Amino acid sequence: MMQAPTDHPSLLRIARKLVWWKSPRQALADPVDLACRVMTLGTWDDVLTARQLLGDQLFRQALAQPTPGVFDRRSWRYWHLFFGHTHVPALPQRNLP
Repeated sequence: MMQAPTDHPSLLRIARKLVWWKSPRQALADPVDLACRVMTLGTWDDVLTARQLLGDQLFRQALAQPTPGVFDRRSWRYWHLFFGHTHVPALPQRNLP
């Protein structure tokens, strides 16, 4: 029996490392947010593992619906160019009261 991707030990390790203030399962409950964090804060091994387990479609969704305040300029630009986008939109910002 194959493990579900959210139960994969490598994905749990990545979630624990990058979203340390939540349990790994809580972090995996929001896969778009986790993908944003992997794309910005993860090592290249984290990126390769997450892409293999979660798929590029989720990474593309993370660019389309990013968690505000997670991406830095360099990562934002890199991932848009990586996925072949010719236009890099403005970096999403958090709205603080």
